[in-house]
Order: sequence, then structure tokens, then C-alpha cells
Amino acid sequence: MKRVAFVCVHNSCRSQMAEAFGKVFGLEVFECFSAGTEKRDQINQDAVRIMKEIGIDMELNQKPKLLQDIPHADIVVTMGCNVNCPVISCNYREDWGLDDPTGKTDEDFRIARNMIKVKVEDLGQRIKSSSI
Repeated sequence: MKRVAFVCVHNSCRSQMAEAFGKVFGLEVFECFSAGTEKRDQINQDAVRIMKEIGIDMELNQKPKLLQDIPHADIVVTMGCNVNCPVISCNYREDWGLDDPTGKTDEDFRIARNMIKVKVEDLGQRIKSSSI
């Protein structure tokens, strides 16, 4: 089973949403983790609330983590931090180029959430079909 790391600077919003969707849609296809280069004390509470709207409670089994806190990943997905993410050894890497909704409206969070959901489902299909 492939391991996927969703990486962002603070590991408090987009990468956490991706990890949560990965735990739902990646079952039996990939194992996933999220991490950041800087650690926050908690997951972004707006992101938690927006995910709860669709029945996913990220705070049950997730917390912000640093890159060194997660196992080696086969696939690294960066969220679009507009910064140079550190070099992380992996077999495949892609950047999703997602805008950070932090400090913006609930609608911005919903747009980000829905885009992440589609991208995680697509990633799962590509892994399942062995195209990556």
C-alpha cells in the first residue's frame, strides 16, 4: 500500500482536510498523513467547522504534525504554499496550487474543501490504476 503525505507550511488547514478525505476515500488504496514545516497548536477551527458540515470531524484522530513526525512517503502532495517546500524523499510529487482560505469567508473554506475532496478522490483513482 502506498503512503501519501499531504504537506503544507502550518499543517493546520488544507493539508489536514486532505488527510481527512484521504482517510475516507483512500481506504485499501493508500495510507495518508499530513505534516508541515511549522507546527500550530491546533487544526484551524474554521476548517474543522466546515468539515463537520459534511460529517467529518478532523479533531477525532488528527493533530498538526511536523515533517519529521510522519513516516516516509511514496507520494508527496504539496498544497500550494507559495514557498519552497523542503526536499522530501519520495517516488512521486505533485503540487495542488490551492489558495489558503485562512482568514477568509466560510464560502472560501467550502470552495477549498470541495476542491480538496475532488483532488483526493482523483489521486486515489490514479493510485488504484497504478498510473502513479
